[in-house]
Amino acid sequence: MRAIIVRDQLRNVTLADAPEPQPGPGEIQMRIAACGLNFADLLMIKGTYQDTPDLPFILGMEVAGEVTALGEGVTSPAVGTRVAVFGGQGGLAEIGCFPADRAVVLPDGMSMTDAAAFQIAYGTSHVALDHRARLQPGETLCVLGAAGGVGLTAVELGKLMGARVIAVARGADKLRAAEEAGADHLIDATEGDLRGALKALGGLDVLYDPVGGEQWKAAFRAARPEARLLPIGFASGEVPQIPANHLLVKNLSVLGMYWGGYMAFRPEVITDSLKVLLGWYRAGKLRPHVSHILPLDRTEEGLELLRSRASTGKVVIEIG
Repeated sequence: MRAIIVRDQLRNVTLADAPEPQPGPGEIQMRIAACGLNFADLLMIKGTYQDTPDLPFILGMEVAGEVTALGEGVTSPAVGTRVAVFGGQGGLAEIGCFPADRAVVLPDGMSMTDAAAFQIAYGTSHVALDHRARLQPGETLCVLGAAGGVGLTAVELGKLMGARVIAVARGADKLRAAEEAGADHLIDATEGDLRGALKALGGLDVLYDPVGGEQWKAAFRAARPEARLLPIGFASGEVPQIPANHLLVKNLSVLGMYWGGYMAFRPEVITDSLKVLLGWYRAGKLRPHVSHILPLDRTEEGLELLRSRASTGKVVIEIG
């Protein structure tokens, strides 16, 4: 089978032939139709992601496809079932084996592209806003990187949960995508004083930040008393340092949020969240935004779209 492999300490990424994997105990084998790309894939290539596998490994964290075989002890999902899986690795390949208990049966009518773009982006935002920040109707949510893979879902979910949503993104095209997702107010991150713009809108109750760096610092200073601040990632390359004295004076809370980490110690947080999200999808309340769909042999082009922040929403690789 063909696969995208990270091979060596130089972090070389190649499209190459690989042995077809067979399912072990507790696993399913699936023919992969689509794989969603994530910023974490770029970190894995560099070897800086917290869950980077040992070399060599097949890149690709989340997939959608059809079950083709069951490992020992597995009775469901049945062969032929359409599923999505967050596997953490192994997704950019024609065939993959993943834990059966991570397989999510797809709703009728959900495309493989939507399914491959769904779990990490919507799951991260929903667990962050609902489980961690306890976002309430009428509160003000500020989303940084609001046109990115997770940022756009945070705008959409924040609006669906009844919040007033301020979207911060770079340039008119990205702000337009955030507006279409439901943002009430738009701020161009390339123009002027972000702190001042947020303060002029009354400040924020919840900050959703996949960017870090200077944008975090500006939004942090625009937080209202008792605001909840969610560091989701650091696409800027700068991990901000948080002044504890400011937390004290304004009674602020900083809430760490690593979606994949719940798999290890509270998997029900993820499964319960996905039930809600898929219910909203079936009801037509969620519309996954995929800006680019590319074949497997153009994966590097897709990764560069993430690296250069040229995409909006998700980039999906179609495999079969």
